[in-house]
This record gives sequence, C-alpha cells and structure tokens, in this order.
Amino acid sequence: MALDTVLVAVGPGDEARADPIVTAVSDVAGPADATVVLGHVFSRERFAEAGDRLGFGDDAEPDAVAARQTTVQAFRDRLSEAGLDVRIRGRVGGVGEEVVGLAETTDADLVFVGGRKRRPSGKAVFGSTAQKVLLEAPCPVTFVRSG
Repeated sequence: MALDTVLVAVGPGDEARADPIVTAVSDVAGPADATVVLGHVFSRERFAEAGDRLGFGDDAEPDAVAARQTTVQAFRDRLSEAGLDVRIRGRVGGVGEEVVGLAETTDADLVFVGGRKRRPSGKAVFGSTAQKVLLEAPCPVTFVRSG
C-alpha cells in the first residue's frame, strides 16, 4: 500500500498534543514523501464567530478560516519545517462525521487523531469523536494520545 496522503485531524485542544502528533506524523509521512492534510472542523456557531472575527463575514470559506486558526498554523509550521508538503482543509459540522468525510474526499491513506490519556477505568472507550473516526474512516487510523 502506497502512502500518498495523510490526514491529521486538528482541533482547538490539540495544541497541547502537538509534540507527539507532529513527531508521529513526521515519522510516517516523511519517509513516504506523503502530503499531509491538516483538517479542522468547526461547529456552525464557531465557524460564524471565527469568520466574523477574522473579517471574512458572509464570504467565509472553511479552508481559509481553518488556515487562520492558531493551532492549525502551529501544526503547519512545524510539519513544513520537517520538510513535509502541508495542505489545510476546513469543514463545518459534526467533528467525527466531517473528519471521516475529509478522509474520503482527500483520498487519505492514513488518518491521525489525537486524544488525552484516560483513567484506567476509561481506557476501554475512546472519546466519542476519536471512536467515530476509528470505526468509520475509510482507511487506517492512528490514535496519538498525550499525557
């Protein structure tokens, strides 16, 4: 299986997980010379707020608004410094569904999602978003946990 496209789901809480995610993505995508797609999903309300705050108004496009998010920029900069070709895609809707949709539309060969460490009693269950992506993505998914 060739590894051409790697999708990295980047959410607002992922800044604290940047180190392990960037390292894992670089270790896999770098040797394969794969394109990295940073996917950021907004709720409708957050998208409207971000578009207004950034001066896009009613003309806001999800890709452009996603590219202006601090966490997405931090990931882009670090992955670009590692020599990777990075693209940014934004979506509006439910996070799990939209990440799966991005995996389909970008023809991703692998998806990376981040998450937090859970207590021993919660280890059997991932967060609802990560679980949805793990179960429904059209390709393998790597879960990178922090903590």
